[in-house]
Amino acid sequence: MLKTGQRNAVLKSMAKLVDENRKEIIEANQKDIGLFAGDDKALYDRLIVDEVKVNGMIDSLNQLAVQDDPVGNELYRFTHENGLKIINKTAAFGTVMIIYESRPDVTVEAAGIAFKSGNKILLKGGKEAIHSNLKIVALWHEALKKNGIDTNWVEYLDFDRKKTQEFLKNPDRPIDLIIPRGGEKLIAFVKNHATCPVIVSGRGNNFAYVHDDADADKAIEIIANAKTVKISACNALDKVLINIDLAGFEDFISKLISRLQEYQVEMLADKRIAKTNDAVKPLTDENIWLEEFLDYKIVLAAVNSVNEAVEMINKYSGGHSAVIITEDKAVAENFMESVDAAAVYHNASTRFTDGYQFGLGGELAISTDKIHHRGPMGLQHLVTNKWYIKGNGQIR
Repeated sequence: MLKTGQRNAVLKSMAKLVDENRKEIIEANQKDIGLFAGDDKALYDRLIVDEVKVNGMIDSLNQLAVQDDPVGNELYRFTHENGLKIINKTAAFGTVMIIYESRPDVTVEAAGIAFKSGNKILLKGGKEAIHSNLKIVALWHEALKKNGIDTNWVEYLDFDRKKTQEFLKNPDRPIDLIIPRGGEKLIAFVKNHATCPVIVSGRGNNFAYVHDDADADKAIEIIANAKTVKISACNALDKVLINIDLAGFEDFISKLISRLQEYQVEMLADKRIAKTNDAVKPLTDENIWLEEFLDYKIVLAAVNSVNEAVEMINKYSGGHSAVIITEDKAVAENFMESVDAAAVYHNASTRFTDGYQFGLGGELAISTDKIHHRGPMGLQHLVTNKWYIKGNGQIR
């Protein structure tokens, strides 16, 4: 186990190296962008590294360096009647593996969080970001060497799909936790082949419910923001449920459609909404309720009550984020307690479900699992626990 000061020194060195090598990082990323093939808008959007992204990497590292060490914190203490002192403390997992598509910034943020929390990390990035990732990992190794620490604390696995599958089934070293960050195919691939615990991250399919007393202008802006600002994000909005008793229901639908048309969003709708406006396509496949779009695409539907909205969200959503737009605080509280999601909102965009926005200083992942941790996983959450029992010859 490295001491806190050693880990912080590496993080500060890495922040400095990223700043000094920002031009080289962006140039490596331009190679990846030039080789990108396909029409996956979300994958392409996640791939891009610019000055803003580099600044975000540096900020994340500097924030991690000043945060409290999450390892060794006392969670529980008990003194047995026989004198045994029993203490429970947070502990590092050991080795964490993260498998991710695109997103070169994850190579900085995930490694930083894992390292600060006392874990070794195995990074398995996608081939579409290979030049960016290898450049960043080279900087990690330089930062580690500068502080006299073995480079195996941050390791990059340049594997193809077949080799990755073989590694997951028969790893050549102990792995304590795997986190896949990407689409549903990647998540399924990892879960099918991994032989250690897996935390699912990244699937959205988020819902908004517009209650009958919602502020119409507020609702339109929240929906437009959540849908269009970053379509590649797992916290983007995909489904909107609108209470049929909303005052000026058809007028609201018309204004919402016009707003979304500004961003060329493809709109699908149920029969009650489709008949009010020719700009939306009728919904013909019920399976679409389960889809995460990661595109300029949205589904609109009318519901009769908040209870119906909650039932639909709990049935179809990915368990990531959901928002109610209403001026009734009691209704909002009931909705937030009833919806089964990692993050529930009242009158705010789902785009805030993010470790940095939640004050965590970044995130390793956004978990939609309920075991261990749920929602943005920051430094504080990448730990397990360990029992320390101190005695003086006691037997049972």
